[in-house]
Amino acid sequence: MGNLQSLLLAPAALLYGIGISVRNRLFDLRIFDSYKTAVPVVSIGNITMGGTGKTPLVDFVVKYYLKRGLKPAILSRGYKRATKGVRLVSDGRRIFLGSREAGDESAMLAHKNPETIVVVAEKRKDGVDYITEHFTDRLPDVLVLDDGFQHRQLGRNLDIVVINTTVPFFEDHLIPAGRLREPIKNLDRADLLILSKVADPENTTLFEEKLSITGKPLVKTSVRPGKPVHFAGPDNPPPHKVIALAGIGQPEGFIASLLQGGMQVVSHVFFPDHADFPLKSMKTLAGEARRDGLSIVTTEKDYFRLLSNRSILETISQVPCFYLPVEIEIIEEQKLFENMLDNVVIP
Repeated sequence: MGNLQSLLLAPAALLYGIGISVRNRLFDLRIFDSYKTAVPVVSIGNITMGGTGKTPLVDFVVKYYLKRGLKPAILSRGYKRATKGVRLVSDGRRIFLGSREAGDESAMLAHKNPETIVVVAEKRKDGVDYITEHFTDRLPDVLVLDDGFQHRQLGRNLDIVVINTTVPFFEDHLIPAGRLREPIKNLDRADLLILSKVADPENTTLFEEKLSITGKPLVKTSVRPGKPVHFAGPDNPPPHKVIALAGIGQPEGFIASLLQGGMQVVSHVFFPDHADFPLKSMKTLAGEARRDGLSIVTTEKDYFRLLSNRSILETISQVPCFYLPVEIEIIEEQKLFENMLDNVVIP
């Protein structure tokens, strides 16, 4: 965002900041109470808008608990979904909703963890009540709260904030003038800070110095791309020359993952985070790929959005289409992270 635009939006950012400060103060003074659940809660959130790597970390935490023989459940707002209220995305046995009804991230997490209960609700308390009322016979051992840092109505046993190390935010402004969802000093409220998308563990000095004032432990993570997964069009060999298609925050990281996987990115088409892909643009994209003998590669999150749009899926199916799965890899302080996750569920 340019300096002039930030200046013009400064009054709105000031009002937003006042609202955030007043609200947080009311929670700090216990005038507003946080709802305490019978099931322990791990909250995973961020302090900046988009592209921090929060959803892959939710997936990592869920899989960690599953490997421990525990039953986690996922509770999310279901950002940009077409539905309202409490909706059951998956009961841990069957998936009921797709990306349009559940939101991109929630649909993806349900498919990647089919044995896990997934619920979306704007009011997280209502989502907790739904889970405890409808799953009394197999109550989860832990609730993993997606995008929970700003949603203080629900109490939590572990508050994790994910910080994207590819985009320093220390001089940034509050939204809408910048990308900050809260003042940086509010990181004091977190229990653990996760440095995400670390390319070189020795090159995070700026973040470590700036965040040291919080006194919070730091865990460093990186993104590990998997093998491209074919989902439409001719089932050609793994893609080499590709068009990158993404509608996510910070799509530059997606390009870096493609290059890391040995692919040659001939061109790319980016849309805003969670935006619908226009059919006209997809026809142009498919035409370019067919003409030049290219494959289309998209993100795993965008893949689930494509699945819910039959006309676009049919359009791009003229050419080989793949999505690129990614996983979180802990590169420093793995034992610390695991101990903090374990302490949530230890009686």
